This record gives sequence, structure tokens and C-alpha cells, in this order.
Amino acid sequence: MAMEVTQVLLNAQSADGSVRKLAEDNLRQFQDQNLAAFLVSLSGELASDDKPPESRKLAGLILKNSLDAKDAGRRAELGDRWLLLDSAARAQIKAALVATLAAPVAEARHTAAQVIAKVAAIELPRQAWPELIPGLLANVTSSMGVANAAHLKEATLETLGYVCEAISSEVLAQDQVNSVLTAVVQGMNSSEASSEVRLAATNALYNALDFAQTNFDNTVERDYIMRVVCEATLSPDSRVRKAAFECLVSIASTYYEKLAPYMKDVFAITSKAVKEDEESVVLQALEFWSSICDIEIELLDEFSTTGDSELSNFHFIRQALPYLVPMLLETLTKQEEGQDQDEDVWNLAMAGGTCLGLVAKAVGDDIVPLVMPYVQENISKPDWRCREAATYAFGSILEGPGPDKLAPLVTSALPFMLNAMKDENSHVKDTTAWTLSRIFEFLHGPSVDTSVVNQANLPLILSVLLESIKDAPNVAEKVCGAIHAVAVGYDDSLTSTGGSNPLSPFFQNIVQALLAAADREDAAETRLRIAAYETLNDVVKCSSDDTVAVVGQLVPVIMEKLGQTLQMQVLSVDDREKQSELQALLCGVLQVLIQRLSSSEPTKYAMVQFADQMMGLFLRVFACRSATVHEEAMLAIGALADAIGVEFGKYMQEFYRYLEMGLQNFEEYQVCAVTVGVVGDICRALEDKVLPFCDGIMTQLLKDLGSNQLHRSVKPPIFSCFGDIALAIGENFEKYLSYAMPMLQSAAELSVMQAAGDDEMLDYNNQLRTGILEAYSGIFQAFKGTKPEAMMPYVAGILQFIESVYQDKERDDVVLKAAVGVMGDMADCLAGTSAQFFRNSAFYKDFLDECLSSDDHRLKETAEWAQATINRYMV
Repeated sequence: MAMEVTQVLLNAQSADGSVRKLAEDNLRQFQDQNLAAFLVSLSGELASDDKPPESRKLAGLILKNSLDAKDAGRRAELGDRWLLLDSAARAQIKAALVATLAAPVAEARHTAAQVIAKVAAIELPRQAWPELIPGLLANVTSSMGVANAAHLKEATLETLGYVCEAISSEVLAQDQVNSVLTAVVQGMNSSEASSEVRLAATNALYNALDFAQTNFDNTVERDYIMRVVCEATLSPDSRVRKAAFECLVSIASTYYEKLAPYMKDVFAITSKAVKEDEESVVLQALEFWSSICDIEIELLDEFSTTGDSELSNFHFIRQALPYLVPMLLETLTKQEEGQDQDEDVWNLAMAGGTCLGLVAKAVGDDIVPLVMPYVQENISKPDWRCREAATYAFGSILEGPGPDKLAPLVTSALPFMLNAMKDENSHVKDTTAWTLSRIFEFLHGPSVDTSVVNQANLPLILSVLLESIKDAPNVAEKVCGAIHAVAVGYDDSLTSTGGSNPLSPFFQNIVQALLAAADREDAAETRLRIAAYETLNDVVKCSSDDTVAVVGQLVPVIMEKLGQTLQMQVLSVDDREKQSELQALLCGVLQVLIQRLSSSEPTKYAMVQFADQMMGLFLRVFACRSATVHEEAMLAIGALADAIGVEFGKYMQEFYRYLEMGLQNFEEYQVCAVTVGVVGDICRALEDKVLPFCDGIMTQLLKDLGSNQLHRSVKPPIFSCFGDIALAIGENFEKYLSYAMPMLQSAAELSVMQAAGDDEMLDYNNQLRTGILEAYSGIFQAFKGTKPEAMMPYVAGILQFIESVYQDKERDDVVLKAAVGVMGDMADCLAGTSAQFFRNSAFYKDFLDECLSSDDHRLKETAEWAQATINRYMV
């Protein structure tokens, strides 16, 4: 039975906190006591034109949230709860929702459309609510003469769009799909008088395109759909034009192979839009060409990797090149004068430049002769817009054409570009710095035959960059990117220069300039501080052994800065955010410094002298409530443990509570994942000295695995961590076997069951299997030579799991290597006893043969070792 909820809903929006809380409690109580009556009351409220708009809006929102949630598990729960309601109550709610589509109040119609789609997402896949689609179609076709006819038609088309968005394309029968598309496309027609109806229909088509595979296979139907969409791009209403271009973007991605007959017309309408239309429409028109580029780049990559691709490449971009490039170049001078350069605002010039960059990747060398005349003509003009556009065009085409084609142009342009860093206009300097970073990224480094950065011009390049890093924050940030690209380009030179690289003489000046940039007062208000510290990290990672003393001098400097953050005055949320950001950045720098110093023989043991002070700082920043700070501090602690080894043991007593907190942090699951990784670092560092803490760690890891709250991505590393713990404590792991092995077995069975699925599920499944196999590997090694019999009850199940991995052709080489490694570890642990198990597992020889013939040398090496180990005991 419905209840009067109007006043309660209004009170729930009251400015008075006590009134609001009482109303919220009343609503919650009503929901808990009688869910069916509660939802019926809300649907009645939404449907009643006599009720205030505010109460109707909240009623609809609560209804929607009762049916749907972002979390997949919670969504399934809500769906099951809905289906358990009395069928009469459900019918009453659905009838009220459908009736609301004719309401004179737009917000009520819009909300009802959304809620209907949520119900449809639950019921239609279960063959329930069969009358929904026919009823909605009747609204569209038979609304003439009905009160609020245009409103009803608009709301119904909106509903059809939301329903298509909410359900899988397999749910509707083809005749229903045909009827929906017919209704939607008719609503888009230029003969439709109402712009609102045309807009709703165009948006609905966007959501229904996945359903239209059969219709796009039919030439007549496809022609009709494409004609109506193209006509809609010429609608008098800019909202309809924008929505129509959005449909074209989706059609490009979904039905690329069907587009050939329409490309001439599409070019004409996109060209017209770029010349004449509003920015929001032009952005979508450009997005169409970017989507075509994305597809053709992917097809080129696929062809170069495998020699084959599922789709034919029609080379639409190459065919349109002489017309498309001038159109894109035209957009580059449409910069926004007052644009805040500290924020990347997406505008016509940025969209045009991005598309031009994609065109360059799609056609390679062919773009150069079409763009360079524009660059040469505009690069020195008095109007800053022309200079900036020419620089942007040049920077945009640097990825795609071959180095042989670009190197001569870039070499001759480089002095000019370096000089342009002194341009009077900040926009020009900003874009020049970005272009320089692209030059150094694509035309400098070991993979380029002739680098544009050489011993002759390196001093000038660095002189200009280190001067320009003092410029406005937006320019300085891009300069950091250029310094990063120069440093990374020398990264692989260490192997051929005996522990030195060309940056070494400039290393100290670069470090000082980056620290000064990070310390600027305006750095905290922009991305400059982040860019400066991240670039510092890259420069340190790429440093050679002859500069390691300077790296060592950085440690106390960064520790002092981290200590100063603990004294910062925090009076507002903004202050807290700035403190957290700085602490996270500094912990990140310390992690890189630790790793760099511990990787070099002269400073390998230098970390011990800093460890006490460093660990004290890390423990203090845990008081901050920021997940990012916790992550970075944890990663730095893991690096420290790795660097100082068994010496880390003295910090465990105090650190353990933060380790436990990290493992319990289900909500900020990235922190939990990082903490699991640090457990592995500590196990490798302390070996059996970690034993006193293992009960607590294992208890928490097992709780994590059993939790539905923890994000699934953390679970594979937890299994891998079992292997780390076992390796550290050896036979002492036996006490955990009866808890850990059933968990591993359940996960292994789950991975076999969920092998099929989308790409995301396949990736996750491979990660899960890798984690399980790494656990098995570590545990077998732990019992080798001590208690191999402890593993005997589990061997048959493990081999069965490995066989299922072998049979699954979706597994990747990482999983294969881990699986083969487990077979070798099993033979090594069980010695002669392993022979009976392998004799009963006929698959293992075929599995080894496949791995031995692999092109992956690491997989092949592991397989050779496993084969030799197994054969040793098969006599």
C-alpha cells in the first residue's frame, strides 16, 4: 500500500540539518520495513503532476538508486531484490513510470526515462516486461492527438536510447531492433517539427548503434540511416548537429568497413562545419576524422605485427589527405586569446592539432610535404597566432614519418626553435617547448640512427632549456618535458660509454634547475612542481656512475624538504592537499634515489647511513590521511628494505602497524596492493628474520582474499606474496598450508571457470593465474630438502590446474613461464617421488615441447631447466 511521502521528500532537502536528518531516517525506515510499498509510493510521487517538482525529482533519484549501483556486485544484489518484490507492486511501479513519460514537467519525464532503463536492464535479459518495447514504440507512432504529444514522443525516444544503453545488443530480437531503429530514425528526420524530438531521437540512435549490425549489413537500410544522420548534421539546432556528429563518430568506430560509399559526403559536411559552425559541433566533426585515424593506425600496427588484420584498411585518411590537411591546418589559428595556459582547455586548435598528429601516424612520410609549406609560411609572421600554429603543426607531425624524412628538417629547424624560446608571446614559447620535447622524444636516442642531439649542440640545447625553466609556469612545465626527453634519450648509452654519458658534465646544473623550479612559489599553483620532481626522477634514473656522488648529495636535501612538510601550517582543505601532494612527490623522489644508489657499487651500502632518519620521516608521513602519500611512502620503504637487506629488521616493530593498516585498507585498494608488494620486498630483505611477523601478515592476507569488498586486482599479488613469504621462512610455512592451499585451489578453479570473456577479463585471468603459480613455485622451493612430503596432498590438483592452463589458448607467455617453472620446482622439491605424478600427466611433454619451441628466450630457458629437472627423476 502506497504512503504519502511528499512532505518527507521535501524535508529531506531542507536547509535545516535536523529536519533533513529526521526525514532521511524516516525514508530509510520506510524502505527497510516495506520495500514494495516504499517504491510504489515513490513511483506515484514521480508520476503525479500535482506534486512539487522538488519532491518528484528526489523520488525519481531514490528509485534509480534502488535499482542500480556502480559496483557490479551491489548492482546484482539490487537486481535480485527487485525481482523478489511482489509482481503486482512491480507492475504498478512500471505503469507509473511509463505514464510519467507524458508528464508536462520535463525533469519528471527525463527521470522516468532513466528509471525505466534501470528496470529494463534487470527484466529484459530475463524475458520479463515483454510489453515495454511495443508500448514505447506505440508512444512514438501513435502520439498524434494525444495531450503533450511532442513531450511524450521526446521522452519515449529518450527512454529507448537509455534502454539500448543499459542492455546488451543480444537481448532484443531482430524484429524489435528493426522497429526501434525505424522509430528512432523517423524521429531524426528533417520533417520532424520539434527540435527536442529530433535531439532525443539522435541521442537514442547513438545508444542504439551497437544493435544495428544486421541493419548496417543491408545496403538499403544502411543508406537510409546514413542519409538521415548526415541530414541531421545540417539541422538548424546546434544541439542536433552536435549529436549527429557524435553518431558519425560512433559509426566510424563500429562500422568502419561499411563507410566507403559515404566518405565524400562526410568530408563535405565536416568541412562545412569547420568553416561555419559553433565550436562544440566542430569538435565532434574533427573527432570523426580522429576516430578514422585511430582505426587505421591500429590496422597498420596489427599488420606490421602479425602480417594480417581482421579488417581491411581502406586508407580513407590517405585518400582524403590533400583536402583533410588544409582543413585541419585552418583550425590551428583558432586559439583562445584569454585561455588560462596552466590548464589544457580542449579547443578547436588543440583538437585540430591532435587530429593532425593522428593523420601523421596514419600516413607517415606523406604528410610532410603537405604541412611544411604551411610551417615555413607562418613561422615568422608578426601575428603570434600564426607563429604558434606553425610551431604546433610542426610538433604535431613528428610521430609517424620516418627519422630519415624528418631528421634533415629538424636539424635545420632546431636553432630556430631554440631561439623561439625567447619569443615575446607566452603561447608561442609554450608550444615551442612542447615541440622541442617531441623532437627529443622521436629523433634522439639509441633507436635513431642519427640523433638530432649531439655533442656539438647539447650545450646550447641545455643552456636554452635551463634558462627557459625560469619562464612562466606553463612554459617551465613543458621545458621539464623536454629535459626528460633529452635524459631518456641517453638512457641506453651507459652500456657503450663505460659508465658515463654525455649528460654527466651538465648533471649537477640540471638537478639544481629542477629543484629551483619545484621550489618556485607559483609551482604549487600549477603542474610545474609535479613536472619538475617527476623529471628529476627520470634524470636520476638515467644518470651514470660518474655522477652518483651528486645523487648521494641529493638524499639529505630531499629528506630535509620532506621534514619541512611536517611543519607546514595546515589551516584548510587546500593546505592539506598541497601538503599531501608535496609529501607524495618527495617520497617518490626518495624511492628513486634509494634505488639508484643501491644499484651502483660505489654507493651500494651508503643507504645504511641515511636509513634511520629516512625511516623516521616515512613513519611520520603515515599520519597524513592521503592515499597517494601512503602509496609513495610504502613504495619508498620497500625500496629501502631492498637496499639495506637484513638491517631493515630493526624498523619492523614500529613499522608493522602501518603495514597492517595498509593491508586492511580495502577502500583505497591501490594502497593495499602496494603494501602487499612491500611485504614481498621485506620478505626478500629479512628472509627468516620476518618470521615473528608472519602470523599477523598471513592472517590479514587471508582475510583480504576472503573479502568481497577488496578490489579484485589486489588478489593476484596476494597469492604471489604467499610465495615470497614461503621462500623467506622455508619449512616454517607448513603451519599456513592448510589455510593457503584451499584458497589457491579455489582461485585456480575460478580461473578455469572464467577463462572466457572480454579482453579485460582475459587480462585479469592471466594475472590471477600468474599469482597462483608464483605462490606454488615459492612454496615448493620452501619445502625442498626439508619437508617435501607436506606438499604431496596437493600435487595432483596443481598438475590438473597446469593442464587447464596448457589447454587454454588465451593464456599469455608470462603464465606459461610461471606454469613451466612450477613443474620444474615440483620435480626439484619432490625428487624421485615426482616421477609417478608426471607419468600420470600425459600432457606435460607436449606442454614442454610447445615452450621449448617458443621465440621468447626466457620461456625457452625456463622450459629447458624444467625438462632437465623432471628428466633427472624419470629414470
